[in-house]
Amino acid sequence: MTDKKVLIVGAGVAGLSAALLLSKNGVKTIVIEKASYPGGHAASFTCKAAGKCVKCGACIAEDKLQKAKTDGNIEIFTNSVIKKISAAAPFKAIAENKAKQFNISCDAVITATGFTLFNPALKPYGYKRFDNVITNFELENMIREKNRIQKPSDKKNPNKIAFIQCVGSRDASLNHLWCSKTCCGSAIRMASLIKDKSPDTEILFFYIDIQNFGKDFNSYYKKIKDKIKMIRAIPADIFEAEKDLLITYFDKKTDKSIDEAVDMAILSVGITPNKPKIVRMLNLKTENTGFISKPKINEAIKSGIFAAGAALCPMNIEEASVSGASAARGVIKYFDRIE
Repeated sequence: MTDKKVLIVGAGVAGLSAALLLSKNGVKTIVIEKASYPGGHAASFTCKAAGKCVKCGACIAEDKLQKAKTDGNIEIFTNSVIKKISAAAPFKAIAENKAKQFNISCDAVITATGFTLFNPALKPYGYKRFDNVITNFELENMIREKNRIQKPSDKKNPNKIAFIQCVGSRDASLNHLWCSKTCCGSAIRMASLIKDKSPDTEILFFYIDIQNFGKDFNSYYKKIKDKIKMIRAIPADIFEAEKDLLITYFDKKTDKSIDEAVDMAILSVGITPNKPKIVRMLNLKTENTGFISKPKINEAIKSGIFAAGAALCPMNIEEASVSGASAARGVIKYFDRIE
């Protein structure tokens, strides 16, 4: 298959996983990424190991990124978008970056365009108004860069932190009824890491219910849940009061509204569908949710158009890796069919 070439749109975990598997089979890939760096959202995730691996998936993203960068069969173009593409093989595309437009000819296409983060400014939690309200993705960056958590307002260590789950997902008022699948596991692992680094830090964890995704999560959760205060409620508001943040929530046990003062609030923002133009260009179907409909394998093998990763539905890093590899295997079957 050394004469075959595949266009992959999106250089996140799914796109890179597809490119690496195709490379092993002698297939060259051109990966187009709109961001200024490859790796997708997961590229900025920090390792959450507190003494031993907790299977957070951050190392998976890092490993695939490093391998893809040095693979001679993989060309990655960042700051680039597809401006035009034919909807049938052989595929002819026009890509554009800050410097120029360039033409791409390929034999198959994988759409791995990822997801968009819910904008938490749409919820009454003070995001972008209160310095010490940040997202889980911003916390990932903070820990990765500084190796500790600090209040943005004064750079000091927080004494009391609230994690708030399902901000923008599992929300009927937004018609976002899906679970984002990554938030519970990631936030609990991050809370554990913070407790490991600063045992005296008090942590509150607001949730609807804890979703179990990933190997060994149940046993891990049992070990950590007694170290943090689990509150089965979603806050109504966050207010700023002097140096504190006041989190208001309804406690079903006491049938009362409670105000909880904290130094810092971490919002676990939901995964929402990305809506890239290439979906329309390739005549891909979408679900009512806005995510791309998973192409039926027989249809994909006939058309040469595949989709992978969180463009299809919310998924964690490990699942995105599997999805990318699955799309690559579909491409190989497609090539076997047309040869």
